[in-house]
Amino acid sequence: MERLEQNRTYTGTVEGYSSEGLGIVKLSGAVVFVPRVLRGEVIDLKITKVMKNAAVGEAVKVRQASPERAKPECPHFGVCGGCDLQHMSYQEELWAKRRRVQDALTRLGGADVEVEEILGAKDPLHYRNKSQYPVGADGTVGFYRERSHQVVGVDRCLIQTEQSDATAGAVRDWMRRYKVPAYDERTGKGLVRHVYVRTNRKGETLCCLLVNGRQVPREPELVAYVRAAAPRTVGVVLGTNTARGNVILGDRYRTLWGEDHLMDTLCGLSFKLSVPSFYQVNRDQAEVLYRKALEFAGLTGEETVLDLYCGAGTITLCMAGQAKRVIGAEIVPAAIRDAEENAARNRIENAEFFCGDAADVAAKLEREGLRPDVITVDPPRKGLAPEVIASVAGMAPDRVVYVSCDPATLGRDVKRFAQLGYQAVRAAAVDLFPATKHVETVVLLSRLNCNSAT
Repeated sequence: MERLEQNRTYTGTVEGYSSEGLGIVKLSGAVVFVPRVLRGEVIDLKITKVMKNAAVGEAVKVRQASPERAKPECPHFGVCGGCDLQHMSYQEELWAKRRRVQDALTRLGGADVEVEEILGAKDPLHYRNKSQYPVGADGTVGFYRERSHQVVGVDRCLIQTEQSDATAGAVRDWMRRYKVPAYDERTGKGLVRHVYVRTNRKGETLCCLLVNGRQVPREPELVAYVRAAAPRTVGVVLGTNTARGNVILGDRYRTLWGEDHLMDTLCGLSFKLSVPSFYQVNRDQAEVLYRKALEFAGLTGEETVLDLYCGAGTITLCMAGQAKRVIGAEIVPAAIRDAEENAARNRIENAEFFCGDAADVAAKLEREGLRPDVITVDPPRKGLAPEVIASVAGMAPDRVVYVSCDPATLGRDVKRFAQLGYQAVRAAAVDLFPATKHVETVVLLSRLNCNSAT
């Protein structure tokens, strides 16, 4: 078998995509990952890195282009690391994401379940209702360069809202005008780290400036700049984050002007969102996702539902209308306060919330003898800890509805659930993140030998 040589050019056909959206070409028994190429294309590629059983390459010529190849609309594509898939049509993107989820469930999860569908977005542009702009040490405001923490200046992003871009630009101008120092990751010195903006259905915004300290100079002027750029701003908040590392949000917040939260509507319910509250970044597609989760839950009005990682209570309260009792758990105190207020605001009386780590809350409820009919989980990208899965299985619900933002950790957890008697019986993908490699999945896990399983 011929060994691939670095810097040598080969010709090959793209057979599919990796989990990162890279094209896969097989040469001399090795898999070569090539960015920004499409399934079915014949390409000339130069090997840039050789590993034991794989290699990395770059396309130097597309000999036979795919009809699904698209011209990226964003001038920063390929430099900014925010979007991965603007070089392909949206239909091809959906195909790739559905295939990725199916591969994860089958190959990593060992599950004999078909991804029934992928539900795409009606509008794949300007969908993000939460924007987080890193600030470079030189004051550049934008997004990280691909695979680095170098900030690329971006004035206009096709997946952020116009109000968010305008707010980020206003902070940049304020920093320049008053010589406010940016934070330097290498030294831990400086002030401004991130510009954070939430936008609601009405087009109102909440701005939070994350800084390495408890105050910034010229705070009234900061408020004035933000309000002038985004007149529908409802509040400007200062967040303190003095920790080294890449965590964005801080541990304390101070309102400089207006409100410290934003109101929004989702699935016909009203939600209060403080800065640290988890809330899906694509509102319209979140409604699609939650409708699918409700369908999989199979509620009749008589069930008790436990929702782990409940955030501001979105899934919990959506389930409340079709269940007898719902219980939400979340580790962020501010999110739990929002969830409780959201329940009261929507006059939902069959919901209760606990603040704590999912593993601790699940273990506590299991010890107390709680036997929910349905458990829903919507964990962060790292998925579920083994002890959470054990506690969930220990409560013996008829059904577990797993909402996941990472197919790989989903596949791993589906396999762990299978070892404890829960089989994946339905799966669907929902695209909440057009133009990026990310995708949401809903999986229904049914307890084996349970007559009520669907």
